[in-house]
Formats: sequence, structure tokens, C-alpha cells
Amino acid sequence: MKERLQHFLPALQALPGEISIYAEDLTTGACFSFQPDLPLVAASVIKIPILIEAFRQQRDGLLSMDEVFSIRPEQKMPSCGAIAYLHDGLQLTLRDLCVLMIILSDNSATNILIDRLGIENINTTLRSLGLKKTALRRRLFDREAAAKGIQNHITAGEMAMLLKKMVAGKCISPAADQEMISIMKDQRLNGKMPFFLDDYVIAHKTGEDDGITHDVGIVYGDHPLILCFASEHTCVPSFERLIQDMARAAVE
Repeated sequence: MKERLQHFLPALQALPGEISIYAEDLTTGACFSFQPDLPLVAASVIKIPILIEAFRQQRDGLLSMDEVFSIRPEQKMPSCGAIAYLHDGLQLTLRDLCVLMIILSDNSATNILIDRLGIENINTTLRSLGLKKTALRRRLFDREAAAKGIQNHITAGEMAMLLKKMVAGKCISPAADQEMISIMKDQRLNGKMPFFLDDYVIAHKTGEDDGITHDVGIVYGDHPLILCFASEHTCVPSFERLIQDMARAAVE
């Protein structure tokens, strides 16, 4: 795998902006990385740490996944997602919000969960798992905070660390980790890593914004792979094509 991905180095180096990649074969331990520790604006990949904190609080008896939320008009955020287009007063469980946040990248669900879980709690859990640069610093669509330069950040390497812990059952608990992976397997936004991989099961989460495109996840095959692609200030179509080609090369 490492040798195949190294062939893409010239194309990666030619891209504008900042690129961060981490790939690992969980069977052989073979790795490929390109600036894996570079902090980048998280976009929707920050929803993985939010998911983890929800399951951490459930494990510790601080909440129930069956807790019900009645959706208010002011909680509806712009796309992505479904909640913004549904009727006021819609009742959803906390588990429903987690699922919508991941598989449809629902921004309304995400902010409701951030408010319920607490930003400080999410970051404390990240630090306890060994992540140093990944952080949630604000709610989505907080334009005042964004204008001050306050952003959420990830690195490809640290996202890989989280995913490896999930696969090993060492993130929250074996049962919780498998449930989180199961949710990510139902991802509906599949135009990047899965593009050429119809025969593979992939548990992943994407992220998009102006000049930003990410995809991080687990590709299940004979050799399960961790693949994490992240970017900022780049040419989105060009990098997304590289993500598609590199994912295919990694599994071949």
C-alpha cells in the first residue's frame, strides 16, 4: 500500500493549499502519511468527536440515547441535513440526532448535540484519548465566533488515532465503538473515498466548506484500512479526484 500511495506524492505536492493524509493497513501495519499532524479547519469531520462524547456520556450514565428532543424553529440550521426541512415540534431521540449528524451531516442535529453535551466535555474527552490538536471551539454557524477567527480543527493523524481506537474497542467501550462504526457505515455522502469502491464496506465521515474537503474512515476488506484525507485552501475538485484514486490504489 505504501509504495502505491507514494506514486501520488507529485500530484499532492502540486495541489494548492494545505493537504494532510494518513493511511494505515491494520493487518500489516504499513503506513503512508503526508503532513499528518497539520491542523486544518475541521468542517463536518468534527462531528466524529461529538459522536464519541455522546457515547462517552451514555457509558458514564450521564444521559440516555432515548432522551427525546422537540425541534424548535430557532434550532434549524442550513444544509446539510434533513431537520431544517421538517416540521417544527418534530420529536427525535438523542440517538436519532447522532445518526442524522453522521449519515446526513445534519447541522441542526449537531448544534443540538453540542448544546446538550458541552464543548468543554467534548474537548476533555479528546484530550483523554490522546488528541492534542483536534478541538471543538464553537457551534456550527456561529458567525460572530468565526469572524474572530475561532475555528474547529482536526488533523488527519489524530482522526486516524480515533478510528484505530474504535476498531480496537478502546475508544469508549467495545459495544459503543461498534455502534459508532455501524452508524458511520450508513454514511449517505459517498462521493469521495467510496467512489470506486462499490464492493467494500466503508465507515466514514466527510467534511466540506469553501476550499475544504475531507473524508476520513475505515475501509473493510481482506486488510482493513484507516484512510484519512483532509485539506484547506485547496482546489476541491482536484483533491477529491485524488481522494478517489488514492482510496482505490490503497485497497488494490
